[in-house]
Amino acid sequence: MGLFDFLKSDKKKHEAAEKAAAAASADYAAKYTDAVSATKAAAERMAAAAPPKPAPHTPTPTSAAHKAVPAAPAPKPVPAAKKRTYTVRAGDSLSAIARRELGNEARWRELYAMNRGVIGSNPDLVHPGQVLTLPH
Repeated sequence: MGLFDFLKSDKKKHEAAEKAAAAASADYAAKYTDAVSATKAAAERMAAAAPPKPAPHTPTPTSAAHKAVPAAPAPKPVPAAKKRTYTVRAGDSLSAIARRELGNEARWRELYAMNRGVIGSNPDLVHPGQVLTLPH
């Protein structure tokens, strides 16, 4: 026995394993193809055995489809809520206005956010005569 004889036996084992894998792959493909065709055949049989779809209902003059149904009444317009406004007086600040008009001086940021276009970029600078919109 030679030094590399073990390689020959491993090569034979490897070739046998490859043949077995190829055979299994062929069996799988055949089974898969059979399953697909069986599924298609079953679907065709079920479609043929299904009862025909009924024709859509044609309303007659006495059916409910032709009876007069009153239209829903139009919704009454909701009266628009009046905007609450406040005219700035001398010595006012946003926190003082928020405390007096909104009940919480911490809401000055909300007041500023609603009136940024009137007040400008500095919330500490409000001028007498400016008309501010108050939040609800």
